[in-house]
Amino acid sequence: MHPHTDELVFDKSSYSDRNNCVEVARFRKSSYSATQNDCVEVADLPTGAAVRDTQNRELGTLTFPSHEWSALLRVSR
Repeated sequence: MHPHTDELVFDKSSYSDRNNCVEVARFRKSSYSATQNDCVEVADLPTGAAVRDTQNRELGTLTFPSHEWSALLRVSR
């Protein structure tokens, strides 16, 4: 777990030609999730994915490198 969620969700835009531009990775819930906050949210990152609990967002995120995230998705489907 990474306690500093804000540090994980900001990345420099690949479309920026300046060093002071950032964009926020957007967290999303699965369309299979109920409307209650009893699931996880995922944000795509340039190097993988970040995952957080909808009930405990303040606890931070887990980050996965691209190859690990792909492997997790492959075995969970």
